[in-house]
Order: sequence, then structure tokens, then C-alpha cells
Amino acid sequence: MAVESAVWMVQGILLATAFGLLAMSLHLRDLVRSIVAFAAGTAFVAGAFFVLASPFAGVLELTVGAGLIAVLFLVAITLTGGQEASE
Repeated sequence: MAVESAVWMVQGILLATAFGLLAMSLHLRDLVRSIVAFAAGTAFVAGAFFVLASPFAGVLELTVGAGLIAVLFLVAITLTGGQEASE
């Protein structure tokens, strides 16, 4: 019984941290920091998948969510200059 409650606690901490980081990635004004927060949030979601005993979903989320998408966003910002339009 104690192991089950510990798993629930770890899963709750992982998902709360992921939610906080993903919400922070929406509100940050600096694009690079926003991408880093997004990658960290999806890494915590992948950790939650590992806690749920689903390693394939965890690896897929880690490689696609935290890795590929974050790198594509960084490349797009680098190629476009990453400057916000001034009015």
C-alpha cells in the first residue's frame, strides 16, 4: 500500500511540474527560454509515462516532444532571426 501511494505522489509531482513548465512556456516573452521550458515540461511528461510503466510512450515523448520539436523550434528561430515585430 505504501508503494502505491509513493507512485501516486511521484506521478503527481511530475505532472504538476510539467503543467507549470508548459504554462510558463506560454507566458514567457523570450522565445529561447520558452522553448527550454517547453522541452523541460515534455521531459517531465515523459517521466510520468515511465512512472506509469509505459516506457515506449515515455521514450517516444522524450525523443519527439522534448528533442525533435524543441530543436525544430530553435532552428526556426535561428533562421528567422528571432526578433519580435515592433509596431
